[in-house]
Amino acid sequence: MSKAKIAVISYSLWGHVAELAKEAAEGARATGADVTEYQIAETFSPEVLVKMKADKSLTKDLPVLNAQDLKNFDGLVFAFPTRFGRAPAQVSALFDRTGGLWASGSLLGKHVTMITSAGTQHGGVETTALTTFPFFVHHGMIYVPIGFQFPELSEISEITGISPYNAATVAGGNNSRRPTEKELRVSKAQGTYFAEIVGQFVRGKI
Repeated sequence: MSKAKIAVISYSLWGHVAELAKEAAEGARATGADVTEYQIAETFSPEVLVKMKADKSLTKDLPVLNAQDLKNFDGLVFAFPTRFGRAPAQVSALFDRTGGLWASGSLLGKHVTMITSAGTQHGGVETTALTTFPFFVHHGMIYVPIGFQFPELSEISEITGISPYNAATVAGGNNSRRPTEKELRVSKAQGTYFAEIVGQFVRGKI
């Protein structure tokens, strides 16, 4: 039986998104999927990263994604923070390098989902999904949201970044808040759910 091939692709400045992405990758692997983790190329200089107190420890050893790599997978999990309610420049730079893939229809019909984070509770975790949809739509990809299947989305005992669009976290204005147990749990569950959906599609094609 053919395994679903899934890429978990992260851009993370302070490690919040990287933590969630690691959980999603683990959840996807639990289904038997073939999972490869990547990082998105950095555009900030090392000097700027030091001044920003960036934490790349969770992604530094991951291979940097080449846009052409995207066509090799059945499912894509993009994990990146919000920047003013949209994808950061590093992610947009990757998207801008997919023109050839668009022209050849190489991403048509592939499944995709997202994980994100914001500095505040209303800082853009949902709008980042919405403002990234045009990229998915232009490539003809199929977005897989998580809906309200997980009880954590309906609990109001604590602040979380989770939405029916995807798992997410709230990092805090000074990035001091780490992903909570609930946010990590939903991220792992999202990885499992996504891999199951992609797996059904792959098996149906055989």
